[in-house]
Amino acid sequence: MVKVEIYTGIMCGYCSAARLLLKKKGVDFEETDVSLVPTKRQEMMSRANGKHSVPQIFIDDVHVGGCDELYALDSSGQLDSKLGIT
Repeated sequence: MVKVEIYTGIMCGYCSAARLLLKKKGVDFEETDVSLVPTKRQEMMSRANGKHSVPQIFIDDVHVGGCDELYALDSSGQLDSKLGIT
């Protein structure tokens, strides 16, 4: 099983959309709300090469980007293999 992490923020429509897609895929994920834990925003930015917008998504510790990139992976058929879905 792959490890999926998503950094999110309060009232973020893109975060909701990313969570929805991951749930639709049946994937468990660890969510960190950076608006509630400010030190986690710095952690996110460090891991995401300076990106500060949410969501930022990691699959097996590899940064895949935000919501748009997650949906692009799904549209191209690459997301399922990254998530270990056959």
